[in-house]
Amino acid sequence: MTEQAGPRTSGDSGKKNALWRIFHNKFVVEERYMEPAARSGLYRTSVVLVAVGLLMFIATLVGVLASNTAPWPFDESARNWLLSVRSETLTAVMIFLAVVFGPVALPIIVLVVTVAWGFAAKHAWRPIVLAAAMLTGVVISQIILQIVRRSRPPVEQMLFGADHTFSFPSGHVLGACDFLLVTAFLVFSRRENPRAAVIGFVGAGIGIVLAALSRLYLGYHWTSDALASLSLSLMILGGVIALDTWRTARIPGERITGELSKADAPGD
Repeated sequence: MTEQAGPRTSGDSGKKNALWRIFHNKFVVEERYMEPAARSGLYRTSVVLVAVGLLMFIATLVGVLASNTAPWPFDESARNWLLSVRSETLTAVMIFLAVVFGPVALPIIVLVVTVAWGFAAKHAWRPIVLAAAMLTGVVISQIILQIVRRSRPPVEQMLFGADHTFSFPSGHVLGACDFLLVTAFLVFSRRENPRAAVIGFVGAGIGIVLAALSRLYLGYHWTSDALASLSLSLMILGGVIALDTWRTARIPGERITGELSKADAPGD
C-alpha cells in the first residue's frame, strides 16, 4: 500500500496543477496587435464618447434642476403622444420589453451571458469587463437617483403597477444601454469585418430605443430620464474602450505580455 501512495499522490498533484493552469489562464488578458492608427482611433473614440456623454448629461441635469425636477415641455409632449397611441397589443409588447430589461430579468441575462462567455472563452477578460461596466452603471444611477430625487409621471398613468421611486435617470434604460453597447464593442472589436460591427451596433441601437420606449410608453419615465441614461452609458462605453485598448491593444514592436499572440488570438 505504501508503494501505491506515491503514484496516486503524483497523479493528484498533476491534476491539481492542470486545474490551476486552466484557472490561471482564464485570467490572463488576451493581447492583440493592431496598427498604430487603429489604436489611436480607439482612444479618440473613447474620448469623444466620454465628452459627448458628459456634455449630454450636464445639459440634461441642468435642465432638470432648472425646472425644479419638473418635466420639460418636451417631456409633456412626448408623454401626451404616447398616451394617445396606447392599445392592448402595444401595451403587451411594451410590458414584455420592460420585463426583459427590468431589474430581475436583465441581471439574470447578464449573469448567464458573463458566466457562459467566461467558460466558453479561453480568457475571461471581456466577460469581467462587461460585468464591471454593468455594476458601474447600477452604482452611478443609484447615487444620482438619490441626489436629484425627481418624481415619476403620475401613478394613474402607469400600466404595470405603481412605482413611487425616483425617476432620474432610468435604471432600465441605463442597464439596456450598458449591456447592449458594451457587449457590442467587446465582441466586434475583435472582428476584422466592419460590416459585422455596424450590424452589431445598429442592433444595439434598436434595442436601446425599444427599452426606452417601453419605459416611456408604460408611464414610468420622462424622455429626459432616458436621455440622461443614454449619456451616462456613452461615458461608461468610452471608459470601457479606453481600458480595453490600454490593456489589450499592442502595436508592432511592442511586447506581448499575455499568453496569446496575434496569430492565435481568439475569435470568441
